[in-house]
Amino acid sequence: MCGLTGFLSAPGAVDDAEAIRRLEAMTSAIRRRGPDASGHWHDPEAGIGLGHRRLSILDLSAAGAQPMPSRSGRYVLAFNGEIYNHLELRARLEAEGLAPDWRGHSDTETLCAGFEAWGIEKTVCCAIGMFAFASWDRKVRLLTLARDRMGEKPLAYGWQGAGADAAFLFGSDLGALRAHPACLREIDRDALVHFMRHSCLGGELSIYRGVRKVPPGAMVEVSLEDRTPRVRRYWSVAGAIAGTRDTPQVSEAERVDALDDLLRDAVRRQMLSDVPVGAFLSGGVDSSLVVALMQEFSDRPVRTFAIGFHSQRYDEAGYAAAVAAHLGTDHTELYVGERELLEVVPRLPEIFDEPFADGSQVPTVLVSKLARESVTVSLSGDGGDELFAGYDRYRQGAGLARWMHRVPLPLRALAAGGVRAAPPRLLSRAFDPFLSVAEGKEPNGQRLRRLADYLRSGSSRELHRKLVSRWRFPEQVVLDAREPDGVLTEPDAAFDRLEDAELMMALDLGAYLPDDILAKVDRASMSVSLESRAPLLDHRVVEFALDLPLEMKLRGGISKWALRQVLYRRVPQNLIERPKMGFEAPVAEWLRGPLREWAATLLSSERLRREGFLDPVVIERKWGEHLSGNWNWGMQLWNVVMFQSWLEAERAGI
Repeated sequence: MCGLTGFLSAPGAVDDAEAIRRLEAMTSAIRRRGPDASGHWHDPEAGIGLGHRRLSILDLSAAGAQPMPSRSGRYVLAFNGEIYNHLELRARLEAEGLAPDWRGHSDTETLCAGFEAWGIEKTVCCAIGMFAFASWDRKVRLLTLARDRMGEKPLAYGWQGAGADAAFLFGSDLGALRAHPACLREIDRDALVHFMRHSCLGGELSIYRGVRKVPPGAMVEVSLEDRTPRVRRYWSVAGAIAGTRDTPQVSEAERVDALDDLLRDAVRRQMLSDVPVGAFLSGGVDSSLVVALMQEFSDRPVRTFAIGFHSQRYDEAGYAAAVAAHLGTDHTELYVGERELLEVVPRLPEIFDEPFADGSQVPTVLVSKLARESVTVSLSGDGGDELFAGYDRYRQGAGLARWMHRVPLPLRALAAGGVRAAPPRLLSRAFDPFLSVAEGKEPNGQRLRRLADYLRSGSSRELHRKLVSRWRFPEQVVLDAREPDGVLTEPDAAFDRLEDAELMMALDLGAYLPDDILAKVDRASMSVSLESRAPLLDHRVVEFALDLPLEMKLRGGISKWALRQVLYRRVPQNLIERPKMGFEAPVAEWLRGPLREWAATLLSSERLRREGFLDPVVIERKWGEHLSGNWNWGMQLWNVVMFQSWLEAERAGI
């Protein structure tokens, strides 16, 4: 795992020495992604510069150093990620008589050889892995940026500056772009609206105006002759769905066997490393399965790591310990207390580089730090929920959607209006004897008002958008802005044939997974120079899962049915079967407790008015209601304090 950055500007705009100084500044900003070495390459005649930070995983020798030229020198590559089938690609190149005299055994060198032999796009389509890269074609003076299919590794880009000072900047983190003098750092208010809804900056959005993100499964090409970046998809969720459902009829048992074989191969490949490998373990289906498969390929106990909370509502450490004991792993756990919390929260703007507000970011940072003390690579179970119907919202959303399809919208809207007209405290008093409220969750009155809002949805897509929204009307929070369109609002014919639960899963695969879950894991793990790998996101597993009938994912109210069949061959069912908790954090309690003073400073009405981004009246009301205990606005306010904290750090230069 590494970090990459660079720029494209007018030839001769800066001399070679100044270009290298700029590249050094840009790579220094992402040092945590690659503490082992740095490299810089500049072609003054073309105006291109590439920078790289290296975290040595495969081929620890100098033969793996980057930026790396191809054999002929036509391509120069800065690469971040892992190509898990690169040895097979090497063998294919050799069989076709297209292999160079290998200098080492890194996957970067394999990619360079593939680019020369087959071209960039064909090589990428043959690759199994997670990656982001920048490749300069010296023959045609074309820069190509690319990102892996599922979006595990990030890459941002954009033209910044004006006139002779304009430069096309790119990098693994925005911090690399900020280090270049052309970066304008203009906050995009419209993108901030999206952030308030989703807790992250999704799709191609970044917090800066004019800076975009390479979409998952896409390539971006740009040159000085054609300055408009051309975005081209080589893989997409919609495309994968369009290619499914033509599988010959096979039995469920055969499908489970095929899934077992595929997962074993994915885990085996991702254990390839020249440095120590471990795994995150929560004790749930996904991580337990990954660890069980790892143990089958290891001749010693796998190192596993878990985070616990003193609040029983959020604590999964005991479940993880039970699975670890059964599998015989070398297990380590850390309980998160007030001290750990107060140490991490002030560092979140630096760690996540732009506004990010998934409450589980704190335990993710802590478990990454815990793992890094023993290993350099850690496998996770990320992707299982989106692929195999793990989230409760798929089951609940499908149930709501069925009801919506049967009852006309005017009748639903009338019923919803009646519920929302009732005072929330009155609703809570009426329903509390019958509906228990879990620790840290909304009061019943607030929950019923939210349910009423769901019932006013005009379609399954609209319902899903509400289910994944933090602020339902974020334009009311951000001043002088409008919400941009995104993945969740763009229709796609490939999704039309999907059942309601399948539609929601597909939308999450294209948005929530890369924009929230994978961004969280990437930033948290890279903050301690730990490489995180996700075997369930091997694109072959993804395509297999998309082809599975829904009843093999969600059956009788039980999620991940097919995955469970594979897991129960290795772990007793009684160690796994329990209500889903998810990797959550007690954000609402934190804001009323140990983080109250810190949050109050960030949410000060005077401060909000002075900064001019957020409406102080709306936020002051939510903050007061939250502190009263009659409402739970923890997640909504977490979005606000995470932006405010980031803004403070940005103004200070991060």
